[in-house]
Amino acid sequence: MRKLSPEDEERKKFIFDSMSPRRQKHILKKEGYDKWDPFIEPKEPIDMREDKSKRTAIELAREFLATWNVEEYSNAFGEGAWEICLGIINNDDRYKGMYEFSCWYREFLKKQGLA
Repeated sequence: MRKLSPEDEERKKFIFDSMSPRRQKHILKKEGYDKWDPFIEPKEPIDMREDKSKRTAIELAREFLATWNVEEYSNAFGEGAWEICLGIINNDDRYKGMYEFSCWYREFLKKQGLA
C-alpha cells in the first residue's frame, strides 16, 4: 500500500468510522485496515479503453463486423469478435495466445495449400 499523508490517514479513519459495522467488518476481514486504501482511483471502464490506434473496443468491433455481410455471421461470431477484441486491448495473455495461434494457423493452411 502507498504511504498516506497524515491528512489522508485522518480522512481514512473518518471514512472508516462513518461506515456501518457490517462494512467495517468486511474490510477488516478482507484486507485489514492497514492495507485498505479508500483513495484508490477507479479503473478505466472497459468500453473506454483504447488500443494503439486510439479506438475503443466497441469502435473496433463495429468496424470489424461492418466488413462482414450481416447474413454471413451469427450472434456467436459477433460475441467471439467482441470477446477477443476486449482481451487484446486489455493485453490479456489468453487472448494474445488465441490471436497468435489464429495467425499461425492461417499461414499453416496456406503452406499446406488448404486455404
